[in-house]
Amino acid sequence: MSATQIRLFFLGNGTQASQPIVWLIGFFAFLNVYSIQAVLPIVMDDFHASALQAGMTVGATVLAVGLVSPVMGMLSDAFGRRGILCLSMFAMTVPTALIPMSHSLNALIALRFIQGLAVPGIVVVLIAYIAEEFRDSGGVARMTATYVGGTVMGGFSGRFITGHLGDLLGWRGAFVTLAILNFLGALLVLWLLPVSRHFVPNRNFSGALGILSRHLQHKRLMASCAVGFSVLFSLVGTFTYVNLYLASEPFNLSAAGLANVFGVYLVGVLVTPLAGRHIDRLGFMRSLLLALAISASGLLLTLVTSLPLIVIGLTVCSSGVFLCQSATISAISKNVTEGRSLATGLYYMSYYAGGALGTWGAGTAFVHWGWSGSVMTIALVQVLAAAIVVSVWYQPRTKYF
Repeated sequence: MSATQIRLFFLGNGTQASQPIVWLIGFFAFLNVYSIQAVLPIVMDDFHASALQAGMTVGATVLAVGLVSPVMGMLSDAFGRRGILCLSMFAMTVPTALIPMSHSLNALIALRFIQGLAVPGIVVVLIAYIAEEFRDSGGVARMTATYVGGTVMGGFSGRFITGHLGDLLGWRGAFVTLAILNFLGALLVLWLLPVSRHFVPNRNFSGALGILSRHLQHKRLMASCAVGFSVLFSLVGTFTYVNLYLASEPFNLSAAGLANVFGVYLVGVLVTPLAGRHIDRLGFMRSLLLALAISASGLLLTLVTSLPLIVIGLTVCSSGVFLCQSATISAISKNVTEGRSLATGLYYMSYYAGGALGTWGAGTAFVHWGWSGSVMTIALVQVLAAAIVVSVWYQPRTKYF
């Protein structure tokens, strides 16, 4: 296939033709965020760290994403989408390349934090890009689901690559490979991503503060943010500490074995885009409640001491979480008409704050009560999310909530 044919494949007209590049951006954005989970037991041994200390290598990244997301939303509304997105993808390469040189756990945590600073420039900006470029064509939910599918595949690939290379080259060698992939991905997006056609800059920062104030008083948006908090609390809490559970007796899985367990993410790659076609029809509230119920049931299944059943439970749990994310992001894109990047930034601040607290909350429960303690903590947060959805989103005559 020639270079011209490749560009036509990615840059053709219409929603369907634009899906591959949106999927790729989601993939590369999340290739790094959770990659260290598969080698967490090796990192613990290397630095003689506790489970909670090792979990902070995951929490630092998601905390950074949460802190920067609202600011990146304002910058994107002022200066555009494509430039910030491409620059952020190149910025991701630098800390990733430095991680293999870490000589202490604190240095590793710091570099993982810096990695997280680059992520909002990709994910927050892309969601705003989707809302603007595909709103008129009615493809917002489908393109959002495509993006989430890419993030799912990126999250799986990062863990899978790191886990298997961790067995062969050590965890440091695995991160060298990720740095190379990051650089190649940034070049690809710089080449393929079209310019925005419907972006209108808003450099009135005082006006942006007014929009921020209105967003903070928007009950449904704030409820969406609370749901986002619970979604990543569940995902990070589950897939950080299930690794330590499965690496111990009676399972004793290696880094490669743990990487294979993350194959459950591939189900999300298939389920999420298919479900995206039905979110509008079901309504966001029903879709979200159904997704939470699916996720909780899978999580409880992991309490059975059987590796096949645990893998099935993780598959069901993660698929439910991905559906939650699609429904929530689609609701924001569909119903927020001003300051979309800022609204998305607020969502991601809550979302990743949930991930950061998930490493702490589920980790503290794991230290005191083992895997069952983590499961019950996560399930409680999911029940709280469902209660918020019913109390705030429910309006009988409204299609989308």
